[in-house]
Amino acid sequence: MLPCTDIDRIAEFFVALGFKVTYRQTKPNPYVALEGHGFPLHYYGLEGHRAEDSHSTCGVVVADTEPLFEAFAAGLRASYGKLPVAGHPRITRPRPRKNAGGLSGFSLIDPAGNWIRIMRAGSAEPEGETSRLRRSLLDAIVLADSHGDAAQAAKILAGAVRRAEPADPAMAEAKEFLDELRLRLQ
Repeated sequence: MLPCTDIDRIAEFFVALGFKVTYRQTKPNPYVALEGHGFPLHYYGLEGHRAEDSHSTCGVVVADTEPLFEAFAAGLRASYGKLPVAGHPRITRPRPRKNAGGLSGFSLIDPAGNWIRIMRAGSAEPEGETSRLRRSLLDAIVLADSHGDAAQAAKILAGAVRRAEPADPAMAEAKEFLDELRLRLQ
């Protein structure tokens, strides 16, 4: 169960992402249960809860992260006119996660500041020999998308891009992620 200040706002948010409310109560304590995309989410009302102070999280393991990301992205674009990458709510893009054995993952941070961490099931193949830039990119992904530290991730990645050879195979992906990090920090 995840905390929020307003169960109706949470329900509205997740309904726009393809969930259905399966249970709702206001007394004696606010509570809402949602179901969608093959998994449930449960929220309870907590007076005084602040999104920026939230440390709550849950993990969801799926066969493939890409279709779920696309469904969430479509709902977010319909609701907000864009894909929110900063603030509450926001979403990160599916990327290989060094801290999850290289499996693809993304995070949806809801309006209450809770992190819904979506990971692909299975086991990843070892990446083999990688460049310094690729290793820095993977470290930056962990910092920004798993720990929420976009500023430190951007600092690390910007330095790695400056030092890397222009022909490094990770250059395009690193620059793309660096651009995204800069957007998050605006």
